[in-house]
Order: sequence, then C-alpha cells, then structure tokens
Amino acid sequence: MKSQLQAAGIAPRSISAYVLGLLALCLALTAGAQDFESTKRAAQRGDAKAQNNLGLMYGDGQDVARNDTEAAKWYRKAAEQGHAQAQFNLGVMYENGRGVTQSDEEAARWHLKAAQQGVGQAQHNLGVMYAKGRGVAQSDTEAVKWFRKAAEQGLAESQFNLGVRCAMGQGITQSYIEAVQWFRKAAEQGNAQAQNNLGMMYRDGHGVAQSDAEAVQWFRKAARQGNAKAQYNLGVMYAEGRGIVQSDAEAVKWYREAAQQGIAQAQHNLGLMYYTGKGVTRSDAEAAKWYRKAAEQGYADAQNNLGVMYDRGLGVARDRTEAFSWFRKAAEQGLVNAQYNLGEMYRMGRGAAQDDAQAALWFRKAAQQGNEQARAALKAIEEKAAPNAQRKTQNAP
Repeated sequence: MKSQLQAAGIAPRSISAYVLGLLALCLALTAGAQDFESTKRAAQRGDAKAQNNLGLMYGDGQDVARNDTEAAKWYRKAAEQGHAQAQFNLGVMYENGRGVTQSDEEAARWHLKAAQQGVGQAQHNLGVMYAKGRGVAQSDTEAVKWFRKAAEQGLAESQFNLGVRCAMGQGITQSYIEAVQWFRKAAEQGNAQAQNNLGMMYRDGHGVAQSDAEAVQWFRKAARQGNAKAQYNLGVMYAEGRGIVQSDAEAVKWYREAAQQGIAQAQHNLGLMYYTGKGVTRSDAEAAKWYRKAAEQGYADAQNNLGVMYDRGLGVARDRTEAFSWFRKAAEQGLVNAQYNLGEMYRMGRGAAQDDAQAALWFRKAAQQGNEQARAALKAIEEKAAPNAQRKTQNAP
C-alpha cells in the first residue's frame, strides 16, 4: 500500500500534508481567478499594460480558457495606445494567423511600430521579413539594419543572422572578421547554428587564425545540441584526425547522428564507412541503403556510388538499367567519375543500347576534367572510328 501511495506522489507518512497541498492548490486557483478579474477590470478601464496582459492570459490560457480572438482583441487595444510589447504581440498574431486573418503586411506593420520603440524581438522579426520579402519589399540592406539593432540588444538569433550576412556580403560589405565577431557572441549564448559556423571559420581560417582544435571545440558544442551540420562536421574531423585524435568509430557515430537527421553528405559518408568497414562492421547492404538516402536527395557522389553497387550487384540485386540511371543523374551534375562510368555503360551497351557516339560524348566530358581513363577510352573510340570513316570514303561512288 505504501508503494502505491509513493507512486502516486503522495507521502505515506502524512495525509495531513496531502490535505494542505490541496488547500494550497485551491488558494492558488482562487488567486489566479482574482488576478484575471482584476486584470480584466483594469483593461476595461483602458490601462494599456493590463490590456496587453489580458491578451497574454487569453493567448496562453492562463486562468481563463484559451481564446486567440480575445487575445488579439486586447493586444490591439493596447497596441493602438502605443504599447510596444502589445504591438509586437499583435504582429505575431498576424504572422501566425492566430485570432486574426493571417497577413504578412499587417504583421510587418505592427512589428515596425514595436521595433521603432526598441523591442528586440520585433526588430529581429522585421529583419526576417525584409530578408524573405514577406509583407514588405525584399531588402538585404533593411534586413541587416534591423538584425543589427536586435543583435546589439543581445538577441542571439539576430547575432547569428548578422554574422551570416557579414560572411556572405548580403546587404553589407563582406567581412569574415565581423562575421566571426557576431558568430562568437551568439555562440557564447548557446546558439547551435552560430557554434557550428564559428567552428567552420576556425577550420577554414576565415576571419580568425586557422585552428582545427578550436573548430572541433565549437563543432562539438553544437553537435551535442543536436545540430545536424555540426554533427557531420565533427564526423569529418574525426575521420581525418584534424584537431583531434583520429577515430573511425567516432566518425561513424557522428555521421550516423547527422545522417538520421537527413544530411546527405553524412548519409553518403556513412555509406562509405560501411563499404570500407571503417569504424563499423563492413556491409554492402548498409552501404547501399545509405547511398540511396543521399542519392535520392540529389547528392552526386552517392548517386555514382549507388550506380556502382547496382552495376556490380553489391548489397542490391544487380540491375544494369538502375546503374545506368544513377550514373546519368550524377554525370549530369558534372561528377567526373560518373561521366566516365556513363561513357563505359554506353560503350559496352550495359543498361542502355550500345552507342559509341554517346560514349565518346561522356568520355570527352570526363577527359576535359582530367580523367585519364576517359582520355584513353575516348582515344580508343576515335581510333576505332577512323578506319570505318576511310572505308566509307573509299566505297563512295
């Protein structure tokens, strides 16, 4: 009986303590109801702060049934009196279509009013709207302006966005040094995207002295927060032994984390690890599985590798037509190995009708990218064609 009471969360030693707990809960509910009523009376008298708070209560279902229409109504009353937070809240309602008809134009209008009064989150949202051209004419310059205002108030998301624009030169003069400054500010607040980007800056030596060790540190912070790109980047560092002791097992671990979140490069690399048996038990079936996931996202290396698996019957039933299809997809993206492979399929008539002209076309593309096998194959086709051309000339009337 005691164990049942403990599982229910009631101390078996004292029923009176349970009764006191219920009494405290009743008092809290009563106080909540009184808070709602007093807030409502103040709002009805025209108190802007109370109107905004009443909107919050309706929007969150605090001490009253949730009602987005009522929330928007009271936000509007406060907003029209110039209450900055209410203007921002009303903007959010329009942005999300809660309690009002969704309207990016109205959202931008109210965000602007709040932003002009210094509400950081409104400044950030307005920056996003200018960046995407939602409710306002798209403008990278305006986006940077509002991201900067919010960033200077310490909003990590805006610091990250401003860092991205500094790195890319969007709406601002390109500067890796300034990008690093903003990424660092956001990263130190725990923003995982900024942590990953700061890691990349250290890895590549952009705007900061190159340091693989620092890169690993920031990739790890972001990876532990579940950032898929950082998980992939950390996997690469382990695979290559950059800034950390090389470990195929750790590389596999982080590739898998990223791959399960849909990062195509990680899916491809995990497939490679299974194909080679590095850090994991070798398995052609698993390799083909992960190549396919990346290939279906359009990742050219994975498309070519999946083509190889079908051509050789590794981990999948041999299917030259499927192999040809995947080689073509990768070749059309300019992948040199796939261009050579596709040329071979045409030359040998595997998965498609034999066609020396098409084979030569793809061998030439690969040769132009420096593939020596393609050069040799192209030369063989041209030499084979030369005698035929001479015979035709000799036999001409």
